[in-house]
Amino acid sequence: MTAARRGAAPSMLTQQIINGLMLGAIYMLVAVAFTLAIGVLNFLNFSLPGLFMLGGMAAFGFLKLGWPFLVAAGGALLIAAFVSLLVERLAYRRMQGGDPEVPLVSSLGFLVLLENLVLIRYGSDQQAFPALFPDMNLRIGGLVVGIAQMVSLAISLALVAWLSWFLRTTNTGRRIRTVAESRETALLMGINIQSLVPQLFVASALLAALGGLLFAVNYQQVSPFMGEGIGFKGVAAMIIGGMGSIWGAVIGGLLIGLAEVLSISLIGADVVNITVYGLLLAILILRPQGLFGRPPAREKL
Repeated sequence: MTAARRGAAPSMLTQQIINGLMLGAIYMLVAVAFTLAIGVLNFLNFSLPGLFMLGGMAAFGFLKLGWPFLVAAGGALLIAAFVSLLVERLAYRRMQGGDPEVPLVSSLGFLVLLENLVLIRYGSDQQAFPALFPDMNLRIGGLVVGIAQMVSLAISLALVAWLSWFLRTTNTGRRIRTVAESRETALLMGINIQSLVPQLFVASALLAALGGLLFAVNYQQVSPFMGEGIGFKGVAAMIIGGMGSIWGAVIGGLLIGLAEVLSISLIGADVVNITVYGLLLAILILRPQGLFGRPPAREKL
């Protein structure tokens, strides 16, 4: 083996690790969105993949109308927040006190509804999301790092760090953590749960929609069904990290991204799902509570 070939292999591996971390930043945001819903509300909100899709597709639609990118992005996030309030009011609040499966199925109905509304407007084909810069890559030696992907990773980590700080140090954060631990205790302490729940729905929706927006910017493509695969992997990342743990969701998202990219590079694209969900299954067998979970009670945020 020549020296050039020996040097090429580590460079290729390093490149794929970088790509995996960048993709993991997207999964991270979706996993944290699911963690907020599960950790506080004990509600698996299946509308989140639809809100992920809405973040990318709504921004795409606004850009086609000639809106500046920042305005289009803000409009997409506002639409996602509004839809999340509809989900809270129609799929969650009205179903309280009934069978726990009903809100879950209702949120799944919102996912199907959102996908089909966008399908009617834009069709089922993938759409090309406009590039924000002529050359979006930064070349360091033999490595290529997408500038948009670097920005996405930085935004994702900064946002999760701020959210973790907010939950641990502010009065509102402490109220949310109290609700996560025990609703009965929160009620006895006089916490207004009905006012906190819509805020949590909006927060999780904004995380998911921002993930969809960053995905569209990074990979320059959107479609009505772009949220489905991402949603499943976001749930997998949440479970791998540990149910209810925000930083566990971060690590889970990065691991899923690394597993996916390295699987494509080393084995082939046909076995991506086998690798990703095989990793999930292995961790569930070895550590059922996830990497950062606590047996027997799960960690809360």
